[in-house]
Amino acid sequence: MTTFYDVPAELLIPALAERLEAHDKITQPDWADFVKTGAHKERPPVQKNWWHLRSAAILRKVGRMGPVGVNHLSQAFGGPKNRGVAPNRATTGSRHVTRTSLQQLEDAGLVAIRRNAAGTVNMGRVLTPEGQKLLDAVAHEVRPEAEAAYPGLSKY
Repeated sequence: MTTFYDVPAELLIPALAERLEAHDKITQPDWADFVKTGAHKERPPVQKNWWHLRSAAILRKVGRMGPVGVNHLSQAFGGPKNRGVAPNRATTGSRHVTRTSLQQLEDAGLVAIRRNAAGTVNMGRVLTPEGQKLLDAVAHEVRPEAEAAYPGLSKY
């Protein structure tokens, strides 16, 4: 069976975003048309489905790096901030976008919070079995397209 580790991200994320658009719990907030995705960006995104693409990318990253928190995910979606004549510095992506997307994925049952043994400290978010199933199903669908684009994948 194909897992989401076997398929390149540039093929998996758009297909996963289409699946998430059909999900009723994952919707773009009203403020998403006007917000930047980080301090390093100059303008808001121009794609109409950028919220679902970001949610799909977050779901994939939680699957690969989990348990993972909002701060670590926002660093993964960050980039270099242009400081004029001073050298660029790394800056994080929007934590509000990341947190809201994670909350929607939790409501959809795809992601869950992992706590320590005592139940007092959040260790981060991990995939649920439903989230794993969704990622693997989408990966299985795009596997032929990935093998056509990358002939070396057929060995795996």
